[in-house]
Amino acid sequence: MAVLEVTCSLIGWLCLYILLYCTFSHRGPEWNCRLVTLSHGVLIVLLTAYVVFIDGPWPLTHAGTENTELQTFALSVCLGYFLFDMSWCVCHGNEGPIMLAHHAASIAGILLSLLTGESGCECCGVIFGSELTNPLLQIRWFLRKIGLYDSLLGDTVDLLFILLFATVRVGVGTVMFYCEITSPRPSLIMKFGGVVMYILAWIFMVDIGRFGYKKSRAKYKRWRENQEVKLRVTEGNQDRQRQNGHNS
Repeated sequence: MAVLEVTCSLIGWLCLYILLYCTFSHRGPEWNCRLVTLSHGVLIVLLTAYVVFIDGPWPLTHAGTENTELQTFALSVCLGYFLFDMSWCVCHGNEGPIMLAHHAASIAGILLSLLTGESGCECCGVIFGSELTNPLLQIRWFLRKIGLYDSLLGDTVDLLFILLFATVRVGVGTVMFYCEITSPRPSLIMKFGGVVMYILAWIFMVDIGRFGYKKSRAKYKRWRENQEVKLRVTEGNQDRQRQNGHNS
């Protein structure tokens, strides 16, 4: 059943990409691939949120337990997408080694959980935390392409992305990582996968921190320059007013 679900998922994401490519052929392959990524991000966040917070069990207390049918379905949908996206990235060569390593680790972790029939709850929890920021990342890319990134909307998207990544993926992710490592139920290979994903999360966090620092510094510099220009304009107007007063 899991093999069928993964196959259907892969075919489904591929068909969606072909449909979008035919509809928006003038936009190029990456535009349409990112639309698929955005669709997957929204869908899988909603699906894993239901799995984690409503259907259960709770990943912080039941790590390593047997997979439920809904967990298997969510993992299959996600695995089909990652297989599609990994293939697309390799074919087009537009992603760096860190992102490819993240995709490879995600595929390996999900595949291992499906093959063993265990650890589905914490895998769904990791997917929820990892994909929660993905729609914002795609929206940021689209804003850059249509020329709306350098605006209040672009700043808001960046701020939300940084806050969510730091609080959920790193903050809550640290708690989940600790529960995974200390629990006696998960296998050693699943714990090793947790270590890999946690290290990758921190690598991304360092890059995001550097980006946030550079952007904040650049904005502060532009603000200072604007203030200096306004001050010079104000002083020039005052000088002209005094000069006109002396002449009169």
